Amino acid sequence: MMMALVLHTTSSSLISSSFFHSSSSFYSGLRIPITRRRNKSSSSSSSSSSNSICIASWQELAGVLIFSAIPFTAVKAIANSSLGETLQQNLLKTKAAAVQNSQNFKASAHKARKQSFWYGENRPRWLGPIPYDYPAYLSGELPADYGFDIFGLSKDPMAFQKYFNFEILHARWAMLAALGALVPELLDLSGVIHFNEPIWWRVGYAKLKGDTLDYLGIPGLHIAGSQGVLVIAICQALLMVGPEYARYCGIEALEPLGIYLPGDINYPGGILFDPLGLSKDPVAFEELKVKEMKNGRLAMVAWLGFYLQAALTGKGPVQNLLEHISDPFHKNILSQIT
Repeated sequence: MMMALVLHTTSSSLISSSFFHSSSSFYSGLRIPITRRRNKSSSSSSSSSSNSICIASWQELAGVLIFSAIPFTAVKAIANSSLGETLQQNLLKTKAAAVQNSQNFKASAHKARKQSFWYGENRPRWLGPIPYDYPAYLSGELPADYGFDIFGLSKDPMAFQKYFNFEILHARWAMLAALGALVPELLDLSGVIHFNEPIWWRVGYAKLKGDTLDYLGIPGLHIAGSQGVLVIAICQALLMVGPEYARYCGIEALEPLGIYLPGDINYPGGILFDPLGLSKDPVAFEELKVKEMKNGRLAMVAWLGFYLQAALTGKGPVQNLLEHISDPFHKNILSQIT
């Protein structure tokens, strides 16, 4: 439930456990641009070896493990060093003023939310003018709350907050992944850049077959590119340790590095998560939260469409859209299932 630019996200929202819910699609979607090449050894070997989920040598495996552990290890090392102590001391000198500014902003944001068209009892509802007995526990305090809870999943306030957090994470992932899936195919079809494998799901399929992928299209750059899916999964798991630990600890997790975040776990703000200062205007910021959630929900629904299109047509979403526009009466979902 944030801006489509994802500038006010926590580290867990950029690298979160939602990645594992559809790792193949996200892996293929976020690595752009990517080219595909057959692994030399696998091309001359038997089909059983080419389908291996782990084709890495122990040297490659060790390199991936070390590379994956660098971010978390570096943060811990800096926090426990003399540099970390200096950063913390500098933070203590300015923290009192920063906390006061944060409290003032939160008060302004609360006031802006009460006056906003998108919050409160008079906010837009999912059924519009149609009379409906909306749940009392959905009072319009959170962004993009349209009173929709037909199964009563959010009656428990703790569960409501948990679902709110999960929806933010998945919405941001869906927007990033949709961008990664659409851009390479669009660039390839328009002739701007040609890729050997512009279709999002085929990139993941290539890895399942043991193919070598060049990261960012640079020949020979194989960051987890020449390894199998198992090694990539291990790499992702290790990269998740730091952000998930930070999310567990809260926004205070960066204070050992001298970084104070004035917001909360979902909208931390500060120079690190709001470099453009989009949250300086409380009224505009509250509206941006709603816009982000609307775009995020649209992206999640779009990914459902991506999956179905890939299963039914074997083509990318951009190609499917172009074919539908050219012949909408014969190129549609009904023509695929009949």
